[in-house]
Parts: sequence; structure tokens; C-alpha cells
Amino acid sequence: MPRLVMKFGGTSVANVDRIRNVAAHVAREVAAGYEVAVVVSAMSGKTNELVAWVKDCNALFDEAEYDAVVASGEQVTSGLLAIALQKNGIKARSWQGWQIPIETSEAHGSARIEAIDPKNLDAGFARGEVAVIAGFQGIHSETGRLATLGRGGSDTSAVAIAAAIGAERCDIYTDVDGVYTTDPRIVPKATRMERVTFEEMLEMASLGAKVLQVRSVELAMVHRVPTTVRSSFDPPDAARPGTLICDEDDIVEQQIITGIAFSKDEAQITLRSVKDSPGIAAAIFGPLADANINVDMIIQTVSGDQSTTDMTFTVPAADYQRSRAILDAQREIISYGQIEGATDVVKVSAIGVGMRSHAGVAAKAFRALAEKGINIRAITTSEIKFSVLIDAAYTELAVRTLHSLYGLDQA
Repeated sequence: MPRLVMKFGGTSVANVDRIRNVAAHVAREVAAGYEVAVVVSAMSGKTNELVAWVKDCNALFDEAEYDAVVASGEQVTSGLLAIALQKNGIKARSWQGWQIPIETSEAHGSARIEAIDPKNLDAGFARGEVAVIAGFQGIHSETGRLATLGRGGSDTSAVAIAAAIGAERCDIYTDVDGVYTTDPRIVPKATRMERVTFEEMLEMASLGAKVLQVRSVELAMVHRVPTTVRSSFDPPDAARPGTLICDEDDIVEQQIITGIAFSKDEAQITLRSVKDSPGIAAAIFGPLADANINVDMIIQTVSGDQSTTDMTFTVPAADYQRSRAILDAQREIISYGQIEGATDVVKVSAIGVGMRSHAGVAAKAFRALAEKGINIRAITTSEIKFSVLIDAAYTELAVRTLHSLYGLDQA
């Protein structure tokens, strides 16, 4: 029998009525002849509540005990869904990450999946059971302690399990009916895409689209797991197909630009009058890397006499103050004149595999933004995307401009 993984997020299992609705979606796929594994998140808001309890007990908490507490939310949901399925006459049992087992690294709170042994799940399928799996968690094999995968980790759990059991596809159910060309709250004409490539979805997820967690898309791409984004709020007997994330070869007609993403989680730092000599870039970015601070856009402008340079780059807004403190501590080594920064900036990106075979795609955008009076602070490009850093006040105007420019209003 073909196998299918279905993942349901927090809003989809927010209460018992929603869990009954999820059970109906699962029953539909069982009736269609699939062996089904269901991965569930904690009920909406429950993880935040558990985290608050931990911090209330001790702000300097032990990370392993933190994981023991926050992993309990998914345990409750998986048990309730198994009970709901059993009431509908479907054989089901709940599984915690350690019972499968899902083996992870020891980085509590942000662990990575290292291995999944599917034999226990295989045995359950042989018994005719639906496997209801607590997402977001696994076990470190050496210590035997629970470890969680970080925010959005249930998406990662689902894709990894789909790869491990050889599933035909992985369906991610959420509160939206697919992946849109941009945020419909900003551009009402945004349209749902029927298909998008793994590479495009990875860029969208990393550049601000909140539909899927980045690591889940990476896993899907590496293991070539077709993944569908669907809505759990559709009636179970009339569910829409959603958006399929797949190989580029599976898409017949490809837009030059597929979607427009934006990220408000950006901060800009500029170092003025930096000595232009070998090793300076390493002195700037090495300590930031050691502190696990991700640097994105980098622009270097050399002075006329080539003795000094200005260095501009971006970091996540949450790491802005920490980045400045690190650079202040390195001032004598880096030998810069002054440091400037801004947190009222936004990164807007255009993504599309069609950029590989079309010239002038980014230049067209720069002209359109200039005509709207939008100043570009920084630019980065790759094979299938370009990003611009602009003042936050122009976010909606920039997104709407680019969405229309590339014909996505009529997509």
C-alpha cells in the first residue's frame, strides 16, 4: 500500500473540535488506501504557555529540562487524535519521538534529526494502524534525553519521517490553502500557486515566507519528498489540492518570477573608515560567526585613495545589539572610524528559477522601485533570486510594485 504523511499545525489542532476535524481528514486518506502517519504540533498557544512556565520557574533554566517540558504539548495532541480516530473506527496509536526512535543531536531547543529507524512504524502499519506522531521532538541516543527541534520543528519531523518510511508524499496542513505569490494581506491580488520548485520554496522560506520551516524544505529537497501545503479548514470531503512543492522537471510552464517575499527581521550595520588591508573582513565577520549570528547582505565601498573602506551588512534584528557589542569589543583590531546602524529596514526579495535563463530581471525591478521613489540601501543576488534592503516605511509599496511588475497579479 502507498504511504502518506500528514502534518497538522497548532491552529489545526487548537481544540477538541478541530482535532475531530483532523480525524476526518485522516479517515479520508485511509479510505483512499493509504498507510498513514500523522505528525501533530501542540495545540495553538500551548508551547508558548509551557515556555512561560519554564521561565517563571527559573530564567536560567536547564535546557534539557526545558525540552522535557515543552515536548509535552505534542504528546497531549497525539494522544487525543489517536483517541478521536479510534472513535471513528480507525485503528491508531500515538508515538512519541523517542519511541520510534527519532535520533537527534544534543542541541536542546534546536536539535537536528540525525537518524530515524522506521521498523516500529513499519510494524504498526502491518497491524493496520495509523501512526499518530508527536512532532518537534526526538531523543539524543547517547544521553537518552528528549530534544526538541526548534520553532516549526513539526514540519521538519514530518518531512524526515516521510523520507524514512518511503512515503508517496508529505501533506502539510495549515491555516492557509497553499503557497501564494506574496502575502495576500498586502497584495489582495496574490494568487495561490499550483506548483513551486524545492529551490524556490527554500528561498521563500528563508527570505520571510512563513508557510514552511526552512529545514523542512531542505530535507524535502535533499530526499526529493513531494510536499503539499493544504488547508485543514477545508471540509474533509471537499479538500482543495493546495500547492505542490516538487522538482523543477515536474513543472511544465515556469514563470520568470514565482513569488515576492519580505522579511522585517532585519537590521543594518555600517562600519566607516575601516582600514583596507588583508584579514579585516575576517576580523569583522569571524567573531559574529563564532556567536552564531547570521550575516546576510554585505557591501564594501573602497575610498578614493584605497586606504580605507566602508563595510555595510545586515544581521537579524534580534541580534542587532549583540552584534554591535561584539564589534565594539573588536574596535581596536578592526580599526574602524565609527559604527552606524538601523533597525527600520526590510528585505524584499523576488524569487524564480526562470531568472537562470533571462537577463535584466533585477535591473527591471531597480528601475521600477526608483520610479516609486524607493531608495535601495543594499542588494544581493543569487542564481534564482535577488533581494533589496529598503526603508521599512516602503514595504507594502515595494511588494505591490514588484508583484505587478512581474505579472503575478494575473498569475
